[in-house]
Amino acid sequence: MASEQSDCAASSEANDLSSLLEDGKNAKHLKCERCGSTILRKGDAVHVKKEIFLPHMKKKSENQAPDDGETLTDFWLVKDMFTFENVGFSNTVENKKFLICADCEVGPIGCQDLADAINLYVALSRVKHE
Repeated sequence: MASEQSDCAASSEANDLSSLLEDGKNAKHLKCERCGSTILRKGDAVHVKKEIFLPHMKKKSENQAPDDGETLTDFWLVKDMFTFENVGFSNTVENKKFLICADCEVGPIGCQDLADAINLYVALSRVKHE
């Protein structure tokens, strides 16, 4: 029974993902979950599977632990920072810059690892697809 449920969840996840893809690229515009500002236009990013730790999307508190976040695996890969319609970059933290909405500053929605600075990653689960 548990195996059937996990198979259904995996199938549902694949169906959800297929509705977001068109020729391996984003089939819809990516928008900020909070303010609706366009972050990327349709077809500007490629879907990749990669494990990346991102802090939770909430206001940082003084007693927040450095490991207060989650490891995500589904990302939109962007090869040029000028492809974005609207994105901001955090200060460097442990050789990473985090991506935020430039209009309302919610985030992080993704990151740029400075060791591989050409690649920018936007988490599928941290943006709206419209």
